This record gives sequence, C-alpha cells and structure tokens, in this order.
Amino acid sequence: MRVLAVDDERPALEDLARVLERCDGVEAVELADGGPEALRLLADGAHFDAVFLDVRMPGIDGLELAGVLDRFHEPPGLVFVSAHEDGAVGAFQHGLHPLDYLMKPVSRARVEQALARVRGGSSEGAEPGPAGMTDEIIPVEHQRGGATRLVARSSVLYLKAEGDYVRIHTDGGRFLVRAALSDIEARWEPFGFVRVHRSYLVNLRRAAEIRPELGGGATVVLENGAEVPVARRHVADLRRRVRA
Repeated sequence: MRVLAVDDERPALEDLARVLERCDGVEAVELADGGPEALRLLADGAHFDAVFLDVRMPGIDGLELAGVLDRFHEPPGLVFVSAHEDGAVGAFQHGLHPLDYLMKPVSRARVEQALARVRGGSSEGAEPGPAGMTDEIIPVEHQRGGATRLVARSSVLYLKAEGDYVRIHTDGGRFLVRAALSDIEARWEPFGFVRVHRSYLVNLRRAAEIRPELGGGATVVLENGAEVPVARRHVADLRRRVRA
C-alpha cells in the first residue's frame, strides 16, 4: 500500500510518517508539507492507495484538497487527521466521505484501524460496498458537552428527520447531525438504507421483521426491538427490496 501524508506542521507530519512506516502492508510513505505540494505530486501521476490528510492548513486546506481527491475516477482512501474534533463535522457538511478520522497525536493502533478500513477489512466490521467502498465514518453531536462523536454507518439502525436535523439511531445511542434526510438517502441507498416514510430511513440489513398493519401500512422491527412505521405508499417497494 502506498500512502500520502499531508500536514503543514513538519513535526506532526514526520510523527505520522514514522507510525505509518511501522504498519503492516505499507510499502511506501510520501510526505507533503501542504495542499499545493500534495497536488503537485498527484499532478505528476503519483498513485496512492490512501491519503492521511490534516484538516486545517494554510492555502489549500484539507477539506478543499479532499474535494479534489473525491472527484478522481478512482479516489484514494481518505483519512482525516486533526487536533480539532469539529473538523469531522466540516467534512460531513462538505459531502466528503472519509473512511476514518484520527485525532492528534496519532497512535499506531488507530492508524492500523484506518488502514484496515482502506483495505475494506476493518476489525470493527468495515462494511464492503459498491465499487470497493468501505464503511463510512459519520460525525455526530454527542448529547453531553456538545462534543463530536464518530460512528460507523454499519452501526446505524434507522434515521428520523427532525426539522433541519436528522436523528441517527445506532447501536450506541441516538445522535443528531445537521443534514437533510434526502441527501443521506442518496448516498446510503447502495448500502441497504431504504426510505419507508417521509421522516424515516431504515437500514434493511439490521431489520428483523416486517409486520403488516391495518390500513395497508406496515412496521419494520429492528434487531434491537425498535419499531419504525412504513407508509402505505412505500410498502410495495419495501417488500420488493426484501425479496430481492
């Protein structure tokens, strides 16, 4: 695996490189002192399987560079590295799809987890998807102290629209993210998430039962026993997807 590490702070960049070089499966680590240098390497035809990218940098910051990488025909696996939790929220709001988000100072264990996500075989259950995409990491607002928590898409049971926010129900609890349910639906449909109601999106891979109701509607029962209503107009499509 060839890895590009990008950070405008040289000590942090060299520290990350040392950790990466000790990880199994990493053949080469290239360093870039910022967005412009990273773009020059990419423009010269250098190929990387993964890019470990600082979020806050002068000039071309990490979010801007990630937006460029996201438009590649075969984009490298993107891992953000930052000293700031709110960088994860910025990535999500910009429609980027990082496979992981590491806080400085990085540890070898977390770097190896991120590399595993790039390979598509994370020990935490990274979920293979279309075109080799792996489990996406989602920044959400923690209920205590306003901190940001990172959760894996595969841990999501269902989502509910709440005004300008979406309430995400996961194995580890309920969290808020500022987003439109329709935007999440468009990105997550290939991974088994289905609109069953104007306010609900369900992870069919985590469904235990579909129970018919009077009036033509239905209820999806999730693995944890939670129940989500299915509007009558969505019942036929839901049953078709289950049979497929």
